[in-house]
Amino acid sequence: MKYYDRFFILGIVLITLLSSLQAFGQGRGDDSYILGSGDRIAISVFGEDDLSTDVVIPDTGKIKYPFIGELQVAGLTIFELDKRITQRLKGPYFVNPEVIVSIKEYRPFYVHGEVNAPGGFQYRPGLSVQHAVALAGGFTNRAARDKITIVRAGKQGNKYNSVPVKLNDSVKAGDLITVERSFF
Repeated sequence: MKYYDRFFILGIVLITLLSSLQAFGQGRGDDSYILGSGDRIAISVFGEDDLSTDVVIPDTGKIKYPFIGELQVAGLTIFELDKRITQRLKGPYFVNPEVIVSIKEYRPFYVHGEVNAPGGFQYRPGLSVQHAVALAGGFTNRAARDKITIVRAGKQGNKYNSVPVKLNDSVKAGDLITVERSFF
């Protein structure tokens, strides 16, 4: 009986550890994810509670941060923002600030056209077009399942590209997915 108890306890420990690591990874964010208007981020500096903030990035793409003032955050990854804040705080204010930037909530993506429940939906990393359509209630009877496009902002956020996609293609935060109507 003790032999099975050891495996049971080991299993519980491994599951707990993996869950903790997964939660940490989700909170920090994707290395390549570009911040944009509508994302909610948390910024904290170790040992400096007054510098901790939780903010939704406005349409301007700029936030106000203590000791720094206005700071452009849209168009950066969380790691680029982390580095920028660290560099701006270092020196006149702090010797070696330990800054952590994490994504609390991604900006929504939108699905419209021939779906049963068009609208905006909360983005999650790893989302496919098929999952997005499912969130939007699935296809209507008149949907052209092979005529789906995504309008996506470019890296600078000001250029938009409309591209045809397949159901297994990935969705990004801020995307506008259009499902066309079939002729039959």
